[in-house]
Amino acid sequence: MISTTKVPSTIRDKELTKILPSRTLNESKLGLVQEIVENVREKGDSALLEYTKKFDRANLKPDELKVSKKEFEEAYSVVDEKFIAALKFAKKRIISYHENQRTDSWFTTEEDGVLLGQQISPIERVGIYVPGGMASYPSSVLMNAIPAKVAGVEEIAMCVPPDEDGQVNPRTLAAAFEAGVTEVYRVGGAQAIAAMAYGTEAIKKVYKITGPGNIYVTLAKKLVFGTVDIDMLAGPSEVVVMADAKANPAYIAADMLAQAEHAPDATAILITTSARLAEDVDAQLDEQLQLIKRQSIAEEAIEKFGRILLTDSLGMAIKLVNFIAPEHLEIMVEDPMSILGEIKNAGAIFLGAYTPESVGDYVAGPNHILPTCGTARFYSPLGVYDFVKKSSVLSFTKEGLKKVVGPLEIIANAEGLDAHAQSATIRVEARD
Repeated sequence: MISTTKVPSTIRDKELTKILPSRTLNESKLGLVQEIVENVREKGDSALLEYTKKFDRANLKPDELKVSKKEFEEAYSVVDEKFIAALKFAKKRIISYHENQRTDSWFTTEEDGVLLGQQISPIERVGIYVPGGMASYPSSVLMNAIPAKVAGVEEIAMCVPPDEDGQVNPRTLAAAFEAGVTEVYRVGGAQAIAAMAYGTEAIKKVYKITGPGNIYVTLAKKLVFGTVDIDMLAGPSEVVVMADAKANPAYIAADMLAQAEHAPDATAILITTSARLAEDVDAQLDEQLQLIKRQSIAEEAIEKFGRILLTDSLGMAIKLVNFIAPEHLEIMVEDPMSILGEIKNAGAIFLGAYTPESVGDYVAGPNHILPTCGTARFYSPLGVYDFVKKSSVLSFTKEGLKKVVGPLEIIANAEGLDAHAQSATIRVEARD
C-alpha cells in the first residue's frame, strides 16, 4: 500500500522535504474568507443568518442563533446514559491533568522596600469553536472549555455549526454543559470566527478564540488575530510512529489508520529501523483498511500522505522526528523513556505499545488540541496557560528609586529621551 523509502544518514533538510508530505497552510481561499469576515463585521447577525442558510442549509431566525436553556435540558433527555457517564469520566481526568498547569502570581521585595512581581489573571471572556453540522465532536468541547474553566475564565461562548434542521447535536450540547460553557451559538465556519472576534447583535465580542476547524475557520482565525488572540493555526491532523524491530505491526497500522480516518489530508508516517517491520506494517494497513467504516477517507489519506521511512539507526529516526515536529508522536521502541529527552519537537508524545494516540484524544487527560504542520517547534498544546494573562507589578520607594536612577538616566539620555530621565530624577531630587 505504501512504498518504503530508505533515508540515508547524510540526507540534508532540503532533501527531506521532498520525501515528506507537504504540510503548509493552504491560503487559496483567503480572499473568500476575508469577504466573509468583513461582511460579518459590517452586517452582524444578518450576515450570520445569510451564511448559515448558504453553507449549512439551515434557515434560522435572529432569536434562534443562541441555543436556549430548554435545548440543553432536552439534549440530556435524548443522550444515552452510558455516553454521559463516559463524558464525566473523561471530564474528571482532563480537569485533574490541567489543574497541574495552574501558575500563581508572585512577588519579591528588596531590602529598600522595592516590590516586584507578576500578577496572573484569567482572560475574562473567550470563544471556542467546535466543528459540527453532520458530525459531533464532544471531546473537542471538553478540551477547549475545561482548561479555560480551570484558569478561571468566567464567560465561555461556543460556536458550532447546526445541521440542516438548525439543530446542534445533543452530544455536543451535553459536553458543553458538563464543561461549563456559558453560552452556545449555532454558527459555524469563518462567519463564526468573525462574530466572536468583532461581536454582533446576538454574540458579544470575545478576547481569545480557540479550537480547531476546517481551512475556512483557520484562515479566519489568521485574519482576526490581533483583534483577538488565538490559540494556533491548526492544519490537517498527523501522527508519526517511531518503531524498532520489536514493535507490533498490527498496533502501528491501527494507529496510522486511526489518524487517516480523520480526513483525506491527514498524515500518517512510520519511521523505523527495521525493513521487516516496514513490510509487515504495510501488509497490516491493507488488511485493516477493509475493516473500518471510513475506508475511502482513510485510504485516500494513506495513499497521498502516508509514508514509511527506513533508517539505519535510532539516532537518525530521532533526527527525522525533530525535523517533522509532528502533532502526535508515538514511540514504540524497547525503552522509550531512554530517548524521551532527545525529542525536541512534538505536540504530544505517546510512550510504549499500550499508549495509542486515541487514548490522548479522549480520556487520558492531556489536551488533544495540538500544534500541526511543524509548528510544534514553537507552539505547545492548548492548556490553562492559554487562558491567563500576566501583568508585571512594580512598586518603588524613594530609596529604591535613588539606587537605580543613575543607570536609568544614562540609558534614557542615550536614547534621546530626556523626559524619561527627568520623570525619575524629579522624584529623587524633590524634598519630602
